[in-house]
Amino acid sequence: MSLSAKIMDEMKNAMRAKDTVALEALRAIKSAILLAQTESGAKEDLSADDEIKLLQRLVKQRKDSATIYTEQNRPDLAEPEIAQVAVIEKFLPAQLSEAEVEVAIAKIIADGGFSGMAAMGQVMGAASKALAGQADGKTISNIVKKLLV
Repeated sequence: MSLSAKIMDEMKNAMRAKDTVALEALRAIKSAILLAQTESGAKEDLSADDEIKLLQRLVKQRKDSATIYTEQNRPDLAEPEIAQVAVIEKFLPAQLSEAEVEVAIAKIIADGGFSGMAAMGQVMGAASKALAGQADGKTISNIVKKLLV
């Protein structure tokens, strides 16, 4: 079942349950999918990698918004954003723990013979490809910095 079909099924369930937060998050996903499909030069169907990137972007947007709202002492606006993150993350593959990410990056560094901060770009490129969809870029970046010192 494609992501679009899963989203439509979940939207129907959210409407029946009158779950406005889930419905808003699901509508955002559907909108992002439609925009990606109608972009000039885009393929009709999104690949699984494109779907994961799209979902990760939506999660990041909501986390950033929640952080800003929290800093501005607006928990009334931050809570729905955090709730939407939980809804969107149901469609993402399971995320690796920081320890698992660290082990994977240490292996990439050892296999490539990288050392020093000058190799950060190369390590980040390899790690981002290897861990695509399993860890966010910020976590990968922090661990790479820690291991390359």
